[in-house]
Amino acid sequence: MAGNWKMYKTPAETTAFFEKFRPLVEKSEHCEIVICPPFTNIAAAASAAQGTRVRIGAQDLYWAKEGAFTGEVSGPMIKACGCTHVLVGHSERRQYFEETNETVLQRTIAALDAGLTPIVCVGEHLAERETGETEAVLSLQFRAGVGLLSPEQFAGIVIAYEPVWAIGTGKTATPEIAADAHRVLRAQVRARYGPAAGDAVRILYGGSVKPDNARTLMAQPEIDGVLVGGASLDANSFASIVNF
Repeated sequence: MAGNWKMYKTPAETTAFFEKFRPLVEKSEHCEIVICPPFTNIAAAASAAQGTRVRIGAQDLYWAKEGAFTGEVSGPMIKACGCTHVLVGHSERRQYFEETNETVLQRTIAALDAGLTPIVCVGEHLAERETGETEAVLSLQFRAGVGLLSPEQFAGIVIAYEPVWAIGTGKTATPEIAADAHRVLRAQVRARYGPAAGDAVRILYGGSVKPDNARTLMAQPEIDGVLVGGASLDANSFASIVNF
């Protein structure tokens, strides 16, 4: 159960969030909990999460370990700040910052090399869904991205299906639509890495997940968890999703 805070909250607001959130999930042993704050809040989040089962993730990383790349942050830097996870290839990165399947692969490998768990995002646009291209888009994003990892590398990642048309729009894929997309992705995994890998890989759903739809989404056997945007900014709201 992962939360992506996007470009919200200050370090002080991060500390205040955790003060409310910690007691709400202290007995939540049925799942892994990951919160991905902005880079400026990672230290505060890692400190506030100490001694809990909550893990901290970054929202992006650069593929070089160090160098003259002004404004970028590397995997080892993120790891040193207390992160265990990192988002890779989020649709907003693809849409606004020219992320490609090739750079998603580079960032994924860099995350793995740094000892981080990459949560690799894939998903189609509304026009692609309306023209029946969802399966083709997801298959290409898989084959040109994480499908090029070695079996050992692939075993260390998490996949997140995020239909672009459902992110921040209030529109949510029905549980059945989401499960169908997850089946497409799992079939790609089985074809590339074998049945055991297809069973083992965790595929999260992201796209306007809220407390009132988390239970029906999680009732789908194909859905292994969720990647939550706006609803993860409120402690009570995200705790309700975690404790679906």
